[in-house]
Amino acid sequence: MSPAAAAAHSVRIKAVYNHFDAFLTGVDRLKRAGFTGFEVTAPLPRHELLEAIYEGRPSPVRWWTLVGGVTGMTSGLLLTSLTHASWPMINPGGKPTVAIVPFAVIMFECTILFGALATFAGMIVHAGLPGFFLDKALKDPRFTDASFGIVFTRASERDQDRIMELLNGSGATEVTSGDDTVYEVPNDTL
Repeated sequence: MSPAAAAAHSVRIKAVYNHFDAFLTGVDRLKRAGFTGFEVTAPLPRHELLEAIYEGRPSPVRWWTLVGGVTGMTSGLLLTSLTHASWPMINPGGKPTVAIVPFAVIMFECTILFGALATFAGMIVHAGLPGFFLDKALKDPRFTDASFGIVFTRASERDQDRIMELLNGSGATEVTSGDDTVYEVPNDTL
């Protein structure tokens, strides 16, 4: 089946939870049933949620930090050695042109700077920020206030009933599918 045909036969499902333990139960039941492709939202970071999502694997942001640190150390070495090589007349006492020990401070500072910037970039990328292209179901304002959510943006229509049954059975306060998943803030000012 082509991706366009699969998208035509997919449905959006959203579950809203008021309690964190019920939310974790929903995530666990979905994983045990073999369902993937869902996104979770929470109003606050919790290590239990990270353990459930990553299943004990470390965060991929650490690779961004490593690459940034190695790039920074290499950049610091190149900056200092090429600068020193450009002015070889400043060579007191017959010291080597490229000496690692005096350059260590600059290399260390560049390692920390590039590693921190790469970590920040990795966090932004893996968190999906900015959320301009998020599905409307993920933009539910309740998820930033006090509720937790599980959202399938493209679940198979044949799995819809089973997924909704699992979510309802895990203690979800609201399970919706299709266009009903888009939450609109009530306008009580009229």
